[in-house]
Amino acid sequence: MQGSIIYLDDVTVSFDGFKALQGLNFYMDYRELRVVIGPNGAGKTTLLDVICGRVRPIKGRVVFGMNTDLTRLREHEIVRLGVGRKFQTPSVFNNLTVFENLELSLRQQKRGVFPLLFASLNPQQLERIEVVLDTIGLASKAYDPAGILAHGEKQWLEIGMVLLQEPELLLIDEPVAGMTDQETAHTAKLLERIAQEHAVLVIEHDMAFVRQIARKITVLHEGRVLCEGSVDEVQNDPRVVEIYLGRARKS
Repeated sequence: MQGSIIYLDDVTVSFDGFKALQGLNFYMDYRELRVVIGPNGAGKTTLLDVICGRVRPIKGRVVFGMNTDLTRLREHEIVRLGVGRKFQTPSVFNNLTVFENLELSLRQQKRGVFPLLFASLNPQQLERIEVVLDTIGLASKAYDPAGILAHGEKQWLEIGMVLLQEPELLLIDEPVAGMTDQETAHTAKLLERIAQEHAVLVIEHDMAFVRQIARKITVLHEGRVLCEGSVDEVQNDPRVVEIYLGRARKS
C-alpha cells in the first residue's frame, strides 16, 4: 500500500499551559522506517502518546490510514485499528516462558482472559508465534523463563509481543537504551526487517544507532518539526548542531 499511514495536522498539546506540541505537522508512509530525534522536552514522547491515544490534543487531527481521526478514539480502539506501541522499559511476565509471553499477547488481542493461556493453540496461531520467534531471534530460547533473558532479549521479546497484535504502525521508544553493542546491532537488523512489512516510528537518543537504521530523520524542537532529511542532511544542518548534536557532544 502506498501513501501516508499517519498524518498529524496542526496538532497542539498543552500540559498546564506548557505546549509540548505546537501546531505540529508530521506524516510518514506505509512500510517506512522513520527516526525522530531532538533534545529533552522537544515533544518526542508526546508525539507517540498522541498517536496511541494516551494524550488528547487541544487542537488538530491525527489521521490514520485512509481517513480515521484517532483523536476521537480510545486507546484500545486504536490498537485494534493497527497501531502498536513498544515502551522504553520492557514489561514482560518474568515467570512465564518466552513462548507463553507471546501466547498471552496473541490471546489478549481478542479475549484478554489470562486462564486461556494454557488452552490449545490452533495451527495458524502456533505458526504466527513461531514466525515471530524467528523474527526476533529468540526461537532457541522459546521455553526459557523470560526473567532470565538479557536486557536486550527482553526488549526483543516485547517487540515480538507487539508484532502479534498485527500492527500496521509500530511505535518504539528508545529501543537500545542500556544495550550492549552486540544487542544494538541485532536491534538495528530487527527493526529493518520489521519495516519490510510494517511502518516503524522510532524515538532514539543514541546517534550511533540512528546512523545505522535511519532512512529519514525528523528533528523535533519545542514541539515543532525543526527539519527532516537523511542522516547527512540532518547532521549538517547548523540548527541541529546547535540545539541537539552540539549539546550531545558537550554532555
